[in-house]
Amino acid sequence: MFDEIHHCAGSTIEDANAWGQDILQNIQEQATFTLALTGTPWRSDLIPISLANYSDPDNKIQCNYTYSLQQQAVNDGVCRNPKIVLIDNEEISVTTQEQETKVFNSLHALLKAPLISYQDLICHEVVIRYILEKGCNKLAEIRQFNPDAGGLIVASSVDHAQQILKMLIEELQQTAVIVTYKETDAAEIIKHFRFCNIQWIVSVGMVAEGTDIPRLQVCCHLSRVKTELYFRQVLGRILRVNNAVYQEAWLFTFAEEKLSIFANRIDQELPDSSVLVRSNAMSKQFDIASENKKTTTTSNPLKPELIMGLEDDVSFSENLTGAQSKNENNYTPAHLDSFGGFREKLIEAFATI
Repeated sequence: MFDEIHHCAGSTIEDANAWGQDILQNIQEQATFTLALTGTPWRSDLIPISLANYSDPDNKIQCNYTYSLQQQAVNDGVCRNPKIVLIDNEEISVTTQEQETKVFNSLHALLKAPLISYQDLICHEVVIRYILEKGCNKLAEIRQFNPDAGGLIVASSVDHAQQILKMLIEELQQTAVIVTYKETDAAEIIKHFRFCNIQWIVSVGMVAEGTDIPRLQVCCHLSRVKTELYFRQVLGRILRVNNAVYQEAWLFTFAEEKLSIFANRIDQELPDSSVLVRSNAMSKQFDIASENKKTTTTSNPLKPELIMGLEDDVSFSENLTGAQSKNENNYTPAHLDSFGGFREKLIEAFATI
């Protein structure tokens, strides 16, 4: 029996990571029955999941049984019905290296320009303050009914998280804690937050899959990681139903192109594309990286499920989307001068249920 089977990659020894190799060598031919569970049945690196079957030739994963968010989990009262708010801006002013001023009428247009990176955007004080205010207002509304309701903010770096924490406490008068790989007692901080009534937990790669905090009902997504797997894992932190009277779940993020696509198809069980790539060269490259991460993870004193920053798919997603990281260094130096009016688009999944 496996939980979060998507961590185990490979259909052959040649394309398997360390966990997948163990399964292939010691378990696959020995087990009469297997139960392999995951809420996100694909990998960002598109390597096959161990024990999974795929269709030919379109390489779609074939699941023996699906317990879907829409048809079962929400209807059965196991998960909350997610509401996703995409934040945009109608007038963004940028000064280029040549001292030329350019104005964009949306974040999509701004990020296509390539003058400003997404990382630059989510670290801007005006942008951070706006999304935090939206999150704080929504959390305050929910806490009128559920006094212990909490919020999660997913930051992109330790410095970014500390910037957010300072703004929460000093400007917005919120109670908050921070949890990153730099905190030696990170597991205890998360455990304490789960049972207290502190309003916010600010995290860098420490509160994702495997972390169960049912009182979380609001999330501000400020991570630079933009993969569908990670987006759904973050959303999943606020979907777990508890005994509170007001079961709403709100995620606030920005109308960046990929995030908008993910939000609009959250009612689908799988991405709207092939979930598998068969490439020996690619598999070998990822296998080496996985081996290195397994060694690093086991040396960390925190529980493995809390070390999201070292988890296979999310770590790969940082490398794969970026070109994200690499291309950002190739942008022409530019400066975000000002923002006009912000606007929001609400996506209410399964609204007809």
